[in-house]
Parts: sequence; structure tokens; C-alpha cells
Amino acid sequence: MHVPDGFINAPVSVAAGVAAAAAVAVSLRGARRELDERTAPLAGLVAAFIFAVQMLNFPVAAGTSGHLLGGALAAILVGPYTGVLCVSVVLLMQGILFADGGLTALGVNVTVMGVVTVVTAHLVFRGLLRVLPPTRRSVTVAGFVAALLSVPAAAAAFTAVYAVGGTTDVPLGKVLTAMVGVHVLIGIGEALITAATVGAVIAVRPDLVHGARGLTAPLKLRVDGVLVDAPAAATTATAPAAGAAAGSTKKVWVTGLVTALVLAGFVSFYASADPDGLEKVAADNGIDEKAEEHAAAGSPLADYGVKDVDDARLSGGLAGVIGVGVTVVAGTGIFWAVRRRRTEDLTPAATSTPVA
Repeated sequence: MHVPDGFINAPVSVAAGVAAAAAVAVSLRGARRELDERTAPLAGLVAAFIFAVQMLNFPVAAGTSGHLLGGALAAILVGPYTGVLCVSVVLLMQGILFADGGLTALGVNVTVMGVVTVVTAHLVFRGLLRVLPPTRRSVTVAGFVAALLSVPAAAAAFTAVYAVGGTTDVPLGKVLTAMVGVHVLIGIGEALITAATVGAVIAVRPDLVHGARGLTAPLKLRVDGVLVDAPAAATTATAPAAGAAAGSTKKVWVTGLVTALVLAGFVSFYASADPDGLEKVAADNGIDEKAEEHAAAGSPLADYGVKDVDDARLSGGLAGVIGVGVTVVAGTGIFWAVRRRRTEDLTPAATSTPVA
């Protein structure tokens, strides 16, 4: 759903840019409360993982493909404020380095693909957890539904932006029907990827999943073949061991990074070559009549290939690996800076109260 330059007129693009900048500013402040010494480096990894999976277009209908947007996944794994920042970092890297998503439309893309998906997913996810049993399975189920609904919500948001600032004269109802229809199908893929990823992380390190914070599974003991809740003393005795097991994030970080590199550097070669949902709808309905050439079209990595590398498999793989590397470095740097700012805010000098 990367909106290129020329789809939306200049005044609305500027307004969307202002709205996106405000959302990022609010998210930078909110992320201070979400990030700690363990989750700060993982947030950069989440951004890199989203970048990698977005290279894996999957077929959804005849001649149409879709890819992960990532807002729901980021919101569940690292929190809604940090999630907005993760998707924004990905979109910035894609726009500047890979000519994917217009530079004048960056504000539109951050608003539609970042803010709308994260906010929608977060509200749906939290609402479902209020009524579902407090279990790990509930987190995965809620993540599935939240991701499923976040994608057509983003499609509807694009339609609203197009209604105000579209550069072509296409009936609004036609755009809305086409956009939401195809993105409901893409949402199914988004939901499956999100649920699988959240389920995998929560199975090994539930303490690292923001959406699972506060989720406790009581210790069970088998008595005469029946599982019963353990006494409080037994639960307390196991707490130090559980805390020790949840200490290091190095293994998770390395595993996640290797997975992202493999997906972007190898699996992406087998992704669908069909146009994605927005590209297909735009081509079929004339929305792209005034599309403009990307300002970074001459980038050495434009269109996810390395310039002057003739082998398509090698060119795409190298571009994917470079993209993951740049995104994880940029994301980790930003999130460490946010984390450091939080640490400074919580110093004794900042938190002490004056003595009367």
C-alpha cells in the first residue's frame, strides 16, 4: 500500500506530513515508557523483520499480490508508540534507498500504513484481551483478529485521503469498494503472519512481548494424575529461576536477525511479481494517471536490486540484506536514543522531590 508521488495533491500531502510528524513526535515520547534495556534493541530488530517480510509479496487474487504492513505485529511485540516508530523507520528506509513509496507521499504512507494500522490493531487487540481468558493463546488469537482488521482500515484511510486530495477523478465509492475488497484478502495474510510470529515469540520468551505483559500462567502441579494450582510458596520459589531464564535477549536477537536476513536475502526471490493491492486498484481505475517518477529512482538500490549486478537473484538478495542491515542499525540507534532519554529522565536528580 505504498502510495507513490502524484496520487495525492501537494496541499493534502503536506497536511498528511504534518499529521505524521505529530504522530511520530507523540510516539517518541510514549516510547520512553515502553522501552527498557531489553526491548530497545529488539525494537530495531522488529523494524528490520517488518522490512524483510514486506519483500515477500503473496498472491491474493488473479493478478494481485499483497504483503505485510506490520503495524499490528509491531504494536503487539513492542507497544503501540514504539510500533508507530518501527513502521516509520521502515517506510523511511524504503522511500530513500529503494524508491518504494513516494517521498512527497511519505506523510501519507506513515499516516496510513503506520498510525492507522497500529492504532486500529492496538484498540482491537486490547479490547479482545479484556474478554478473552488471560492465556498465551488469547494473545495470539487477539493478534490475528487485530491484524486482520488493521489492513482494510488502512485501505479505508487511504480512500479518505484520496477523497480529499486525489489527483484523478474516480468515483469515491468505486475506490472504496476496490481498496477494501482486495485488502480484506491481504488482511488474511497479514493476520496469519502476525499470529505465527507472535505465537513463536511468546512460546519462548513471553516476557519480551509487550502485548503479553501482565499475563501470568499459574504454576501447576500434578497430584494423583490431576493438574492443580501450586501453593503460593512453590510459585514464589520458582520466581528466581524464571527471572534468570528471562534475562538475556541475545539468542532471540540473533535468531530474529538471521531469520530476517534469510527472508530478505533468499526467500524474497520467490515472492509474487504481481502488483500489490494499491498498484492493481490504481491501474484498473485510473488513479495512477498522474503518478510521478520517484525522486530516488536513480538510487543504486531502486526497486530492490543492486545497480550493475546483472544476476536477478543475487541483485535482489544483496538489496534485501543491505535493507535489513540498514534498517536494524537505524532502528536500534533511534530506540537506544529514546531509551537513553528515558534513563536520563529517571535519574535521581530528575525524580527527587524537594525537601520542605
